[in-house]
Order: sequence, then structure tokens, then C-alpha cells
Amino acid sequence: MKLHQRIVAVVVVVLLCVPAVQGAEKADLVRVVKREKRLYLIRDGEVFASFRAVFGGNPIGHKEQQGDERTPEGRYMLDYKNAGSAYYKSIHVSYPNAKDREHARKLGVSPGGDIMIHGQPNGKEVFTPVTQLFNWTDGCIALSNKNMEIVWKAVDVGTPIEIEP
Repeated sequence: MKLHQRIVAVVVVVLLCVPAVQGAEKADLVRVVKREKRLYLIRDGEVFASFRAVFGGNPIGHKEQQGDERTPEGRYMLDYKNAGSAYYKSIHVSYPNAKDREHARKLGVSPGGDIMIHGQPNGKEVFTPVTQLFNWTDGCIALSNKNMEIVWKAVDVGTPIEIEP
């Protein structure tokens, strides 16, 4: 086979692979079920991926205030991505919403914020087998870096997230 034929063959193979990469499944909903310790990626009502997740150190109940180490419960939006966070990639959850802020105001506390879906702390990935066994975040949803990479690619800004007890 001549050089130009080889180049054409390589280009054809690459072009055949591009639709598969571009067509990677995108979630239209992220569902987190804290009691199951799972994050689900959903498209058209069907789960297409599921990952082990861990939460705040005090996981029972809805987040009420800054520092309570709870992960919020309810429906929110994933409103921005941060590839340069202190953890392996992060996607921001739109907590607190107006209801959360009003509830915190009535309690006389700050509702907190900066709730993210993220991977492991940068530089500490070696501890993943241990850190995914217990709830350790300040209220975030933590995944392994491998799973965070999949979620990162499958979730666009503006995707809703439902967090259940």
C-alpha cells in the first residue's frame, strides 16, 4: 500500500470514529439518591449510567446552613463547570435556591453554598478506594476521578439535578 493510500485509510477510520465520540450520551437529568449512595445519569427517563457517590459528613436530612455538612435535597440546576477546582473537576449545584435562603433567614443562619459534584482532592487520588467508603465532604457529592470524567462529559451546564434523601 502506498503512503497516500495509508493516509486515506487512516483518515477514513478517524472519520468513522468521530460520530461515536460526538454521539456520546448526554444526560437530560442527574438524579442523586443519598440512601443508595448513587448518582444516576438519565436520558429520556432511562438511566444510562450509575456511580457510587459520597456526601457530606452529616448526610441525613436537607442542608439548612453553612457548616452543617449536609448535602441539599431537592431539585436544582447544574449551572457551571470548573475544570480548575481544588478537586478533580467540579460541576456546581445551584443551591441555595430562594426557598433555601428564606428558610435559612428564618433560622438566622447562612444557607451556605458552593455545593458541587466533584472528583477527589487534587494530588490525593491514590486514596480514592478509602475516600469512597465514607461521607467526608462539606456537603458536596464526591465521585472517583474516573467516574467524574464520565459525568463531566455527559452533563451540560443547565442540566437539572434531583437530590433525594
